[in-house]
Amino acid sequence: MQIHSVRLAPMLDAISAKVAPVKTFTSATRAHGVNVLDALSPTFAPLAARWDAEADRRHALRTPENLKKLMVAQRENTSARATSAQAKNQRMAARKASKNPFAGARRAARTADVAARSHRKAAHSKLKDARTDYPSTLNSVAVRAHAVHVVPAGFASWLMSTPADWATWPASVSAALIAANAGALWLGRRTLSVQVDDEASAEERRLLERLNPTHWVQHAQERGLSGTLTENPELTPAGIVCGVRLDGQWNAKKLAAEADSVRALLGMKTETRMQISRGSHGDRALIVIRTRSASDGVSMIWTPDHEGIGVDEVTGEYVDLPLKPGTHILLAGRTGMGKSVSWRPLAMRAVMAEDWTAVVIDPKRQEAIGWQHALRTVGQETDREERMARIYAMVKELTREMHRRQGMATGSVWIPDGRPENRNLLAIIDEGAAIVRMSKDKRYKDVLDLLEELWAESRSVGFQFVWATQFPTKAVGVPAAVKENMSAFLSLTVNPGEAERAIFGETAQQAGWLPSRLDGIPGRAMLQFQARGSDPLRLWHVTDGMVASVPKADPWRSPAVPTVPAPDGPRLQLVKPGAPEVPAAGAEAAAPASNRDRVLHAVRDGARTNRDVVDRTGINKGSVSKLVKALLESGELIKDADAGLVVGTPGAEGVSA
Repeated sequence: MQIHSVRLAPMLDAISAKVAPVKTFTSATRAHGVNVLDALSPTFAPLAARWDAEADRRHALRTPENLKKLMVAQRENTSARATSAQAKNQRMAARKASKNPFAGARRAARTADVAARSHRKAAHSKLKDARTDYPSTLNSVAVRAHAVHVVPAGFASWLMSTPADWATWPASVSAALIAANAGALWLGRRTLSVQVDDEASAEERRLLERLNPTHWVQHAQERGLSGTLTENPELTPAGIVCGVRLDGQWNAKKLAAEADSVRALLGMKTETRMQISRGSHGDRALIVIRTRSASDGVSMIWTPDHEGIGVDEVTGEYVDLPLKPGTHILLAGRTGMGKSVSWRPLAMRAVMAEDWTAVVIDPKRQEAIGWQHALRTVGQETDREERMARIYAMVKELTREMHRRQGMATGSVWIPDGRPENRNLLAIIDEGAAIVRMSKDKRYKDVLDLLEELWAESRSVGFQFVWATQFPTKAVGVPAAVKENMSAFLSLTVNPGEAERAIFGETAQQAGWLPSRLDGIPGRAMLQFQARGSDPLRLWHVTDGMVASVPKADPWRSPAVPTVPAPDGPRLQLVKPGAPEVPAAGAEAAAPASNRDRVLHAVRDGARTNRDVVDRTGINKGSVSKLVKALLESGELIKDADAGLVVGTPGAEGVSA
């Protein structure tokens, strides 16, 4: 027996090897067939639902009471018809018996005939009502309908075929129609085989079952959703995705307005996020239930190894927003959503790249203070007037730098040559609304014009801008000049309506760009860039500690703007709107650290009147007047009748004019 077993083993292995492909083919064929049926079932589900609903209605009406009423109506109708026929015969007999239309017999027969016909019509009407109250079963109606088909089909076969086909053709056609009817009902009633991930939660399984077209079509009418039909739902890394077919009275916007009814039909938890948007065709909508996210479990703390700006919540892939000249970025988000933190990954990439650097213009001060040890920053000054003047001077410096580079450029693409002043430049404006307000001051009225010139022309000389605002409206934070020059649009949670249109365009809401529905989660955003869709993403988070740990570095400065060197701290660029540039006045002169020092420095350099001080320092006239008065009182300045303002001795009494 052992010998036979040894000899049979190779044969059994060979047979198994031949049978295995057959089993695989059979399994694949069966799976393909199931997929085809799953695709067809939603098409016939409305037919099956209407058929079953009508069958149930008829069954509910077929009660013994209604049957009794029908039988009484049938008897009364039969009796009325007989009476009417008898009256008609008597009237005809009376006509034959007498030719006088006014004869008593003829008039009596005519009256009886009219009464009998009226009674017959009333009885027939009662019979129709009784039949409505006690209808035939839907199956019997279908049988009669198919039976009626045999007559015209038989006549057609008699005209178009031989006597041998007279019985075959009508029967075969009727059988085919019956089979088609039965097949359509079977497909419509069929429960789809929804593929459920083994890791699906109990909540997800329940939602998948209720999104099944069979369940949906049975309960849609009671929720006011009649005319909508779901397709086969899928469980993705971002949650459940399900298409919805819409009839003529529905569109995606109307279905989105009925989100509460959809939630009620699905029995969805209140905290579960759901998005209804346009589908692949005009008569399709898409329901996305955010039961999970592809970014779940991913640490969003930025590291140098992380690519792009964040992670797509649907696919789990990195989302890139390149550090590239000319790719200007509009960044928006209401207070507390992480607007300022959102551009930090770009700034970190600029710090790490040898051919890039960054400038931070921050009217709100916080980010400028945090980055001032590693980047060129403007806005950390405590005095508001001084801060605005320095921001304006920075914009003018960038404009002059662009002109300098345009004079050096030899092609359409800027190639850094290794010198620090010629690196690509990332310019970050951390509150655009403050710049818009600043432009309404006549001293800085051309600031937006200067920026627009930069956005339009600086791509070829290595500039990239980020315009960030927490007031994304056309009148405040996103004027037309800004929107028209941006290449990428990144939005955290904003208020619905005007803010969404200001960022993503007038059709934002119809196209599904709805950052107001990001649930107010900091760092959760939508990015409109190139061909990217409206799927949300999670942004990398660069902590304050990471910013503080960036190594100290000499900030970028433009060679196009004269500067006064300082032994300690950053150098001051003395630029006043509309005033001539201040030349370097000796290397030994220290740069002023405050407005008071700047006034003294201006007087030491030759300013003799308040107007001279204003022109040299860029400080507004009122502040200069107060500072000069205080310095005169302290004796640090003296006002000579002939020479004007001169530097005095601290503690000496001021001389008045």
